[in-house]
Amino acid sequence: MGDVIRVLLVDDHMVVRHGLEAIIAEEDDMEVVASVTDGLEAVKAYRQHRPDVVLMDLQLPKVSGLEAIETIRAGHGNARIVVLTMYRGDEDCRRALRAGAAAYLLKDTIASELVRVIRQVYAGKVTSSADLLASQRSDSLY
Repeated sequence: MGDVIRVLLVDDHMVVRHGLEAIIAEEDDMEVVASVTDGLEAVKAYRQHRPDVVLMDLQLPKVSGLEAIETIRAGHGNARIVVLTMYRGDEDCRRALRAGAAAYLLKDTIASELVRVIRQVYAGKVTSSADLLASQRSDSLY
């Protein structure tokens, strides 16, 4: 087996974290190294575990996901962060990408797409904000 992608989960909802853990556990090339509930814990867990990819919610207690992204990226410019949120707002997406997120996914994304994006981000591929916003708009048409 090749490299194992080490993932940090950041979401304040336990059921979401457990669901993400189950999805990732199905993949031979991925593992969850930590699972935390707020932005402050996210920054600490990133420093401790140095994950390959972070799945970050934006709406978090104590410190927002956006602030956590900014803090993590300020200290670790190569941090790879995927925003995973239920909010479709174009402005939220733009702000997250400006802060350094590599991708922006909605929580209604299917598991195979989530896994594909984790692998792409791990490989250093960043989806442009135009691509992300266009896909959001087309997703909202169904």
